[in-house]
Parts: sequence; C-alpha cells; structure tokens
Amino acid sequence: MFYFLSFLLFFLLCFFNQVGAQEKSKQADLEEASLGEIVVTATRTEKEVESAPGSISVVNKDRIELKAPKTIDQALNDIPGLLVERLRGIMETRLSPITLRGIAGQQRVLMLRDGIVLNDPTTAHARFGGFYPEDLDRVEIVKGPFSSLYGGYAMGGVINFITKMPEKREFTFKSGYGSSWQRGNSWDDLRRFYVSYGDKLWDSLSIFVSYGFQGINGFPMELNVSRFKPPANIVGYENTNLPTGIPGYLIGDRGDNRWWDDGITLKLQYEFTKETKINLSFMRNRYEYNYDDPHTYLRDQFGNPLWSYTVSLFPPIKVNENTFLPGAGGRIQNLYSLGFESNLWKDLKMKINLSYFDTEKDWYVTTLEGATRFGCGSDPTKCGTVTNTPAEAYMIDLQFSLPIFANQILTFGGFIRQEKGSTKEEYLKDWRDENSTTSLSQEFSGKGRTFALFIQDEIMLLNNLTAYVGFRQDWWKTYDGYINKVGQAGYPISYAKRSVASFSPKFALVYKPLKDTTLRTSIGKAFRPPTILELYRDFIPPDRITRMGNPGLEPETVISWDLGIEQKLWNGSKISLTYFENYLKDLIYYRDLDLLRKQLVNVGKAESRGVEFEFEQRVEKWLRLFTNITYTYSEIKENDANPKTIGCRLTYTPLLTVNSGVEIETSGFSATLLSRYVSKRYLNDDNSDKINNVFGSLDPYFVVDGRIAYQITKSAKIGFSVDNILNRKYFTWHKAAGRSWFADLTLKF
Repeated sequence: MFYFLSFLLFFLLCFFNQVGAQEKSKQADLEEASLGEIVVTATRTEKEVESAPGSISVVNKDRIELKAPKTIDQALNDIPGLLVERLRGIMETRLSPITLRGIAGQQRVLMLRDGIVLNDPTTAHARFGGFYPEDLDRVEIVKGPFSSLYGGYAMGGVINFITKMPEKREFTFKSGYGSSWQRGNSWDDLRRFYVSYGDKLWDSLSIFVSYGFQGINGFPMELNVSRFKPPANIVGYENTNLPTGIPGYLIGDRGDNRWWDDGITLKLQYEFTKETKINLSFMRNRYEYNYDDPHTYLRDQFGNPLWSYTVSLFPPIKVNENTFLPGAGGRIQNLYSLGFESNLWKDLKMKINLSYFDTEKDWYVTTLEGATRFGCGSDPTKCGTVTNTPAEAYMIDLQFSLPIFANQILTFGGFIRQEKGSTKEEYLKDWRDENSTTSLSQEFSGKGRTFALFIQDEIMLLNNLTAYVGFRQDWWKTYDGYINKVGQAGYPISYAKRSVASFSPKFALVYKPLKDTTLRTSIGKAFRPPTILELYRDFIPPDRITRMGNPGLEPETVISWDLGIEQKLWNGSKISLTYFENYLKDLIYYRDLDLLRKQLVNVGKAESRGVEFEFEQRVEKWLRLFTNITYTYSEIKENDANPKTIGCRLTYTPLLTVNSGVEIETSGFSATLLSRYVSKRYLNDDNSDKINNVFGSLDPYFVVDGRIAYQITKSAKIGFSVDNILNRKYFTWHKAAGRSWFADLTLKF
C-alpha cells in the first residue's frame, strides 16, 4: 500500500503542473528575493535552505573558524537531534557512535565527503582520524530517511563534509599546543600543526593542498576492573561496580592512551566554461594509537606490586597480567575521486563522480593470557594477535537534472558501488610488535555490489507550495563469502552469492503561507544492507563470548515521517519546532546460541519519536544566542532473540539533549561559550547497564566549553580555549577527559 500511494502521488503531482505553471508566471513579476544559504545534500541540486525539504542544519565556514574544532565531528556538537560520541574522547578514532533522531550507529547514517561515500565497506563506519576541520567549507546535515536519493545507510540521515576550493590565492599556517589543567586528569600534550595553500590560476585552474598533524600523550582513561575479588592477602584495590550493578574490583589502569594522526588533501579543478568543469581530489589519512606503561594498584603483604592473582573457585580463576595490557592499533586510508559536470543540452545538467576508497591497513592488537609487560613466553598462541582489515570500494554516481513543464525540476540517475573487505587474524611472537606475526589464527572475507536507479521530481504547485516526490530502486548482492578458522573442524567455508532488492520512496511538502513562516512535512522509507563484518566475521571481545556473523542477514529498514515549522519572529530572531517518528524493522541483534556464543539475526522492531526545538537570536552581526532541545522516546517493540528487551530504550539514544551557546564577533575579537547536556544512554539492549559513574557506563553529563580569539594583525590570529570548564567527572565507557586548555596561532596570507 505504501508503494502504491507513493506512485499515485508521483503521477498526480506531475499532472498538476498546469496550475503550477500559471503560479510561476506570477512569481516572475515579483521582485527577486535575496538568496539565502545554499545546500546541495537535501535534493542533490543547489537549493536554498528555506526551500529545501526535510530538516536541515548547516555549519558554514565562518562558524567552523569561530568554533575552531580540533576534529571534524566537533563541528557538529551543537546540532539538534545529532549526537556524536567519542568513547575515548578526542583521541577516539575507531569507535565514534552517531545517533541521529533516535537511530543509532554510524552504519545507519550516510557519511559523505564532497558527495563521496565514507562508510567503510567492512563495518560501514567512517573513521574521523586524519580529517581536518580546517579543510572544510561547510557541513550539511540532512535528517530523516534519504535512501530515495542516496540508497543504503541513509536511515537516520546524511552528513556531508564539503571541502573548500579557494577562489583566490591563500596560504594558511596554524599551530597550537594544549594540555590538561591538572596533569593526568585529561589529555596531555596535544600538538597540532596545519598548513594549506590554495590558488586560482589563469581564471580556470584551481588548486588546493593541505597537510595536518596532531598528537597527544593522553591520560589513563582505560581502567582495569575485574569481576573477581583479589584474595585476602592482597590490598590496594577499590570496590566498585560494573554498569549492570554486579560487584567489581578496580585493580589498575592500562596506562596513558597515546595517539597521533595526519592527513594530506589535494584538490584540482579546471573550468572549461562556467557550466563545464572537471575536478580531481586525493586524500590520505593515517592514525595510530598505543599506550605507555600500565599501572597496578595491587600490593602484596610486603608492599610489592602484583600483576596477577588466583581466585579460589572451582575450577580456580586466574586474573592474568594481560588484563593490564591493551594493544596498539592504526589505520591508513586513501580516497581518490574524479568528478565532471556540464550542461549537455539546453537546461539538461549532468554530474558524474568516480571514486575509489582504499583502506590499506586497519589493524589492532589483542593481548592473550600469556602476554606480560616484557613480552611473551614460548607459546605464540597465548601471546597476542594482530587483526588487520583492509578494504576497498569503487563507486560511480551519475546524475542528471532537467527543468520540465515550466514548474518542475526532474533529478534522476544511477549508482554503482563495488566493494570488498577481508579480515586476517594472526598470532604474534611479541604483542608489542604488530609485525612479529607467526601463523594464521582465522580469516574472513566477502564482497558486495550495489546497482541503483533513482528519480526525484521537484514540483512548484503554487507560488509558495513545493512538493518533492521520488524513489530509488537498489539491487544489492553479496558474494565470495569466506570463513576460515584454522584448526577447527568444518572450516574453511565458502558461501553462495545472495541478492536482495530494496525500494525506497519519499514524499515531502514545503509550504510558505507567510513570508517569515515555513512549514515542512515528509514521509519516506530507507534501508541499509548488512555489512561484510556482520555477514562473515566472528570475533571475541574481552568478555570471551564469541560474536558470530550470519551470511543470511537481510537489510534493516525504517519508515519515517516528520512535521515542522520555522518562524522568524523579530529582527534577527527565529524559532523552529519539528516532530518526527521512526518505525524500524528487521533490526540486527545478537541471539544467544549457548553460554559462549552469540550470533547476529534479523529479529527486531523498534520505534522512536521525538521533538526538536530551536531558538536563535542575532544582534546585528556581532552577537548570536542560541539553544536547541531534542527529546527522543525510543522503544524496542519486538526482539525474538532477547524478549526481555521489549519495552527498553534503543542503545546509544538519549532521552534528552540540550545545547545552548553564545557567539561574539566584534572588532577583531571573538568568543564562544557552549554548554551541552546529554541524558543517560545504554550500551545493552536490555538497558541493564543502569549504574553511573563506573567504568563502562554511558553517564548523563553537562559540560561547558569556551574559546576566545583575537585578530592581532590582518594576517595573524591567536586563540585560547578551555574544554570542560566545570571539570565534570563522568564516563563515556572510558573515563571522560577533565578540564583542559589549548592555545593556537593562525597565519593567513
């Protein structure tokens, strides 16, 4: 029925063009309104924010420079309905959960850079390490289901990081240093360096090149909490709890979490004419994290430090030294893209993007029971493993846009993505050296292919009423699935190819009954296919319970609708209110096979609904006050894999977030003050992790960050920022960073 209504609306609106054409002729007689901010992500064509369908947030270049974020995701930390969490704080590079309107997980949010997909083929995550906010021209956040234009992953919405291309010669140099207010309480010794050059040559060739580096010494944020109480003759530990309320014992920490990343960007653009241009870009980013010496809090009766102990149970339980020893990890990623756009015939515009996503190396070390601070024993199968997950994806995105019937814009095209990923786990002679590999432990691999066709019709029904109707058909296939667990009976296993088709319609209306009033509503369906990791890979986390993939997984889907109003009140003031609902189906959950194994299955249904409220007041050009509140109620409605989760809230989804801020720019001086409140989130589907202020919990928190800067000359600016001004103590799985400061110098010529 939903598909039938979508098609019916599409054809009815097409025949409505006569009335719209008459209204458009009246509009031609009106005075031309000044252009507002332009976005491209919502419709794939340039569109004013006020006229675009859906709820859209834009962080432009001026705001990025004013906030001076240290990472690209920090540019998004005051957007309503959006929560990006770095579980290790600023040094997090692997696991940064994103929640957008109650839909959690990077695999359910499409991440783009200049329209190129950043979601990794293996995990569908986008790694933020090595991306520099100084490269950005703006960030566009489009909320709601957008598979009708973009296909898989766009369940919660689309985040498009758009990089700059200078119109004139410019040189930028930026450097800074910062540390914790009280050493060891937050990240220490943050060093940042960035340099870029841009120019436009011969009025036709534009070039932009940049390089950035940052590194940090970190602090002991990763605690060692054991479920087993040390014997009576051991002292120094602290009684605590696990997030589920089970008693735990704090026996040490795993040392300062150190990290560095760097990135290089190269962009070229050649304009044959104003309408015809070609662009080429290359980005390479790297990161690596490791740890310094761990700390044990345990002491024997003589005061000597202890790194292991045995608990008198049946059978006896030994807590080994390796629990104090986290392994290192890193990633090297390249992104190549080639784009061409032109007017082919009269008003027919074409854009084509070719891209190649290449993860050369994505590795991490896991220590095993034989690991010690000084290396390992003679058995390499008990020392440690290194897991490496290279991946690659080829993408072709072809788009056409054509005005028709004097009141419509038709956007249509096709998409092809070919991807593959593999995971190889090998034993190590020495867990401290990821290159000391010996024999293969296990291996997983798989490939995927997506072919899609899409169409969207933008129809001006009246002078102040525009409809958007579109749909996309995706054909997704997985093949060459392979699992090999060395030494286990029944392996290796190869899996047959499998394909699924997904239809994604969407309908939206934008209505401006008054000059300063905009009403929007939309409804659509979106999906995301299972990842190669979910299909074919098994892994064993610290709890030692094997998580198994499932080659038979089907795509997840969501049907969402929203209704919103934006109203300009008095000079420089505006307010907006949006209500949304999401109905998720075929969610992928782990099902218990036995006490030691879990497997992913499609069993879940869930709903989320909420309200986004925004208020902004500008006082001329020098002062901006803003606040936004997002309330999201989420609930698991069905889960055959774990029925006790029914009625529980979705993971990583806060009930309430509040962002408020002040921005000042006047006479070379600028200042920002931002406060953020995030309510309790859960890691467990059954919401059993209710205990706060313990290692492994996702605590509610309220933090305030501030920055001041001064333009000392035309070319030089100095800045000083303080994060977590109130020095709030909380956990986002790991211990969150306390108060820290950072000073920077920027030179622009």
